[in-house]
Amino acid sequence: MATFSNISSDLIWEVTRGQSSSLVKRKGAGGVQFSRDPLNLKNQYRRKYEGMVSDKAIGVQAGENGGVILLTKKAGKANFPASQIQTSTFSSSRSTRKTYSAIVNSTAKKGYRPDLLKDAVARSSAIRKSQKDVKESKPKKARGAKARAEA
Repeated sequence: MATFSNISSDLIWEVTRGQSSSLVKRKGAGGVQFSRDPLNLKNQYRRKYEGMVSDKAIGVQAGENGGVILLTKKAGKANFPASQIQTSTFSSSRSTRKTYSAIVNSTAKKGYRPDLLKDAVARSSAIRKSQKDVKESKPKKARGAKARAEA
């Protein structure tokens, strides 16, 4: 990672914009650029969402046992990459509303990237929804006199 405390994040973005290790280019889909960065909430390769470039970044990942893991990047630890990312784990037994409020309380209410609040909650919602079991659909009831007579 090329994050140093004495280099601006705009300069890092301009240097790594076209050839980052997290960049995935898809020409067949109209030139769309995706990102593999774990601190990128929308997986779009843009300056706003790229966690490697930002001093403060938020990431949401799926946990091992059906929970959600919140990743936050500490701004003052640019020269210590091993301790730069702080993780908070929310178990699957915790209700989804409590998980969302915990994400809001630990990020935006403390003044930590409030512009990414909706994206972080939406990503955690999608993760929690994907972890639920799919219910079987009920058989449809016959409606009307003709349908009941045929069945």
